[in-house]
Amino acid sequence: MAPSVLHLPNGHILTVSPVFAGFSFKANELNLHNSAFPPGWTIIIESQEDEDNEIAVDGQDNHDHLKMSPARRYRNPTLRDDHMFISSISNPSSTDFKPPTSPTRQIAMMVWATLWWYFHQPKPNPHTRGTNPNVPEAGRPKGEWRINIKREGIFKGRHLLPKLERMGIIMSEDSFVGERIDDRTGEGWNRMFASQRAFWLMDPRIFLFSPSPTTHSPFPGASPYPSRPSSPNREGFALSRPDPYAETAQGPRTTQAQCPGPFASGSHLPTYYPPPPTLFTFTNNIRHPLRQKPPAQGETFYTRFIPSVGQYLSFRTASLSHKSPTHRGPVSDSIPPFLPPNSGVTHSTLPSISNMSIQPNDTDLLHTWMNDPRVNAMWGEAGPRAHQEAFLRTALNSRHSFPVIGCWDGKPFGYFELYWVKEDHLGRQLSSHDFGNWDRGIHALIGEQEFRGPHRVRVWLSALVHFCWLADPRTERVMLEPRVDNLNGNRFIQYMVDVGFYKEREISFPHKQAALMKIRREGWEAPVL
Repeated sequence: MAPSVLHLPNGHILTVSPVFAGFSFKANELNLHNSAFPPGWTIIIESQEDEDNEIAVDGQDNHDHLKMSPARRYRNPTLRDDHMFISSISNPSSTDFKPPTSPTRQIAMMVWATLWWYFHQPKPNPHTRGTNPNVPEAGRPKGEWRINIKREGIFKGRHLLPKLERMGIIMSEDSFVGERIDDRTGEGWNRMFASQRAFWLMDPRIFLFSPSPTTHSPFPGASPYPSRPSSPNREGFALSRPDPYAETAQGPRTTQAQCPGPFASGSHLPTYYPPPPTLFTFTNNIRHPLRQKPPAQGETFYTRFIPSVGQYLSFRTASLSHKSPTHRGPVSDSIPPFLPPNSGVTHSTLPSISNMSIQPNDTDLLHTWMNDPRVNAMWGEAGPRAHQEAFLRTALNSRHSFPVIGCWDGKPFGYFELYWVKEDHLGRQLSSHDFGNWDRGIHALIGEQEFRGPHRVRVWLSALVHFCWLADPRTERVMLEPRVDNLNGNRFIQYMVDVGFYKEREISFPHKQAALMKIRREGWEAPVL
């Protein structure tokens, strides 16, 4: 199996190469600036069929009667027969980087990156054998894609698997305490697994971080720009939030290999924060949860490499600035093979089309897009530039939605709005049992002709749904309400069906007849790759 290149959502790149009985993961930036991802690790992965692995009937299982076939070499993913463990880890030199404050966190990051690679492999046949071998394959039950975690290698530690299970990255169906008083053998942790669906519902910010450089390390220790308000420094003054539009003479002000954005952390710790407790308020006589503030203008809040397209897809909040916000996330075509250590130059600071502010600002983009007859036929917002500026101001001041610009490798391609259904006009057209307090909706507009096409639509649509799931675990549904004539126009409704939406019914708005399209968290598996 040939080596593969793994693009993580925080911009780090790993090379995955086959080794005896498994694969090695190595960071591509070991000799560059201050990339602090662990240099590498090795996994052992094999396929071993559970001969009694059948769909449980009436809540029963077969855990007490396991029969495992002989292990065989891993070649392609299987639905539930793959077994994996990390056999060894290569840590960076202690003279350059401080040992991780939490080794478990570092191991969890490696497990997450390994699963990122594994769940990007071709999806296996979802059909199981079932209890009746005479049923044709198309009629057999479908199973959930899982990979089993073996309690071997570094996973043999008594407390490691329990900690990883508490973090949510692995799980078990054996949800009991157990009768053993002294469980030193770890017998209760032998049937752990990672699920594809659960993996994609976990926020990557929980696991991705970078260790801190030592005081005398040759790697620069400057912190990247945070995507959230800064903490006070030692002098007691809050560090100022960076200007996303400011540049220096050397290019965009970026000082770390890890591109600023949702993963940037000056403390070199995970940047995930759980949603706040629920408080209620009223808007236009509608009782709804108090909403958390959206990302700031120009802030990138989602980024992911799309292998089928070969580009990074990202979403940022729209901005009223007279300058186009500088793209600070990773791009696919600007990664040079080598940069000398301590050169002061990073991948993000090298001049490229994506990180130079030569693009139109967001108001100009909207002015161009909204005046396209194709777009105006659906949105009806054509007019002078002042009209689009007023439109954007209104969107930025909305309490139940926020405007979004989508980008491919930093180049804007479309405008979107993410809204809370309960306070939106849509919520007033539905009965209370049709939506929950945390359900969201999407409005979409593709402005650039070069980024249209069925596959790209499925990718960015599933990515927006993915963000909605990650943004708040209480969100159970995502909705769209496109005009019904989209079905005969650009086939947008069919594209939604392709990624898991279903048409519930039609709704009559004052300005359009709309198809109510929904997708549920429980029926969603993964974003389009």
